[in-house]
Amino acid sequence: MKIAVLAGDGIGPEIVAQAVRVLEALKSDGLKFELESGLLGGCAVDATGEPFPEATRRLVVDADAVILGAVGGPQYDTLPRPLRPERGLLGIRKALNLFANLRPAVLYPELANASTLKPEIVAGLDILIVRELTGDIYFGEPRGIEQREGQRVGFNTMIYSEAEIRRIAHVAFQAARKRSRRLCSVDKMNVLECTQLWRDVVTETAKAYPDIELSHMLVDNAAMQLIRDPRQFDVMVTGNMFGDILSDEASMLTGSIGMLPSASLDEGTKGMYEPIHGSAPDLAGKDVANPLATILSAAMMLRYTFDQEAEAVRIEDAVSKVLAQGYRTRDIYEPGMKKVGTTGMGDAVLANI
Repeated sequence: MKIAVLAGDGIGPEIVAQAVRVLEALKSDGLKFELESGLLGGCAVDATGEPFPEATRRLVVDADAVILGAVGGPQYDTLPRPLRPERGLLGIRKALNLFANLRPAVLYPELANASTLKPEIVAGLDILIVRELTGDIYFGEPRGIEQREGQRVGFNTMIYSEAEIRRIAHVAFQAARKRSRRLCSVDKMNVLECTQLWRDVVTETAKAYPDIELSHMLVDNAAMQLIRDPRQFDVMVTGNMFGDILSDEASMLTGSIGMLPSASLDEGTKGMYEPIHGSAPDLAGKDVANPLATILSAAMMLRYTFDQEAEAVRIEDAVSKVLAQGYRTRDIYEPGMKKVGTTGMGDAVLANI
């Protein structure tokens, strides 16, 4: 098993280091893999002048899976748009055809008080958001900023093909089949023709899954319902932009964005695994960032790419035990708990591995 490790920017190197420690611990138990590091994002711009250099492209194409920390930082905001770190992230998704983004939002019982909502609203929360990742307004053409009638005008194109929608719908239906067999598709069909097509194609695809209960919801209502009654959802499927927003909203239901892993998958078993949070440059180098989302992303990698379910569960069980033992980084800390830093949380997970 060949794993490309892209630590990225900000807190990326710190949190990825903890995930690598956990994988190395499993390696000593007989799990066989090799790790190779590369550059992506701001660090790649600094070293090579490009956010997604050719050496990294070759590395990730040859790898079976990719672990990513985070990219970006305010020092890059003035660069031309093609050179910004986020363009490297979009580039790697496109290069590997990572079209399906799986974002679980699970509330651990020990963190019920860390959520911004009342415990009785979020207790038992377990949602999977399936986000289409390579289409929509993020990639649509034409796009740009130009002069029209003496003023600047910005424009982007929201576009989806029937094949793109059907492809992600199949992923979502199959995921729902492994859970509670309920799927909610999110769109804005009352305003956007593009998402009318989304609803039509998802509805057509549902005929192949008669055992799945399909519902539809407009995105503004879905955003409200996630706060009002989040436990009504099991699996949600939506487009790139809506999924970006809704999954970040769902993350706060769990107590901290530092708890949520993600998997971005191609049509086979290849995937890129990363926490859903950003590079948090204000926390970089302070040993305070929560590495659990990155560690849990490594568990998702073992499950989805390498079919190592038992090892994935070992990691997830270790995280559960660490929380039950009272270990907390500052984002989920409450009085009476054991406050630890990034490395300390990694130490606690390793002890339970």
